[in-house]
Amino acid sequence: MAARWVKLPNGNIIDANRIAYVSKPDSYPSMDDEGNDRIEYAVTFGTAFTRDTFMTVIGSKDEIAALIRQLLGAAPAA
Repeated sequence: MAARWVKLPNGNIIDANRIAYVSKPDSYPSMDDEGNDRIEYAVTFGTAFTRDTFMTVIGSKDEIAALIRQLLGAAPAA
């Protein structure tokens, strides 16, 4: 099976075909660099079911939604 490369919001790249677990997106309050309040979103995914293969990605609502769509194959990879 050919690799489906997906770019994460932090700039790293992962093969979407290796993803075995995707958590429910979570939101929490945060501050930007200028001290303004905002909401951050995070999703955890893993390449296996052992905890040491899990990764949490943090970004804006649009970034996390686009990432989940790419991982599920509903959008072309960036």
